[in-house]
Amino acid sequence: MKTEITKGDITKLEVDAIVNAANSGLMGGGGVDGAIHRRAGPGLLEECREIRRKKFPKGLPTGKAVITGGYDLPVKHIIHTVGPVYSRREDRSELLKSCFTESLALAEQNKLRSIAFPAISCGIYGYPKDEAAVIAKGVIASFEYKSLEKVIICLFDEGTFRIFNEA
Repeated sequence: MKTEITKGDITKLEVDAIVNAANSGLMGGGGVDGAIHRRAGPGLLEECREIRRKKFPKGLPTGKAVITGGYDLPVKHIIHTVGPVYSRREDRSELLKSCFTESLALAEQNKLRSIAFPAISCGIYGYPKDEAAVIAKGVIASFEYKSLEKVIICLFDEGTFRIFNEA
C-alpha cells in the first residue's frame, strides 16, 4: 500500500473515495464539509437526510463513519466521519484514531482501491495539527490492507502540509 501526503483541494482528487470531516448532522457546514457538499450537489444532501432518518436520527456519533455516493465529485464514494473537538482536559485521541480506522474499514468493506483524507478535526474543532498528524500517520501505517492500494492525506494549506510531512 502506497501513502502520499499532498497539498491541494480534496474535492478535485480522482480517487475511489474521499473522506469528509463532517459534523454529526451530516448536512454540510464549513471547511472541507461545506466544500464537499457544494461540489457533490443536492443528491448528497438527500442521501445524508436518509441516513439521518434511518440510521442516525440523533446524528452520526464522533469517531464513527458512513459511506455515500460521490455524486458530482470525481469519486465513487464519500466517507463521512465526525472528528472530536479538541480538549486540553480530556484525551480524545482514541476518537480521532477511530475516524481513520472506521473510514479505512468502510473503504475495505466496499473493496475500494484508493482513498484520500483531509486533516480531520484540525480546523474549527481545534485539534493540534502536529498531534493529529502523528495519529493519522500511525493509523494509516498500522492498518491491515486488503483492497486499498493508495492512501492520500490531502491538505489544503502550506502550513498544515509542512506539519504533516514533518510528523
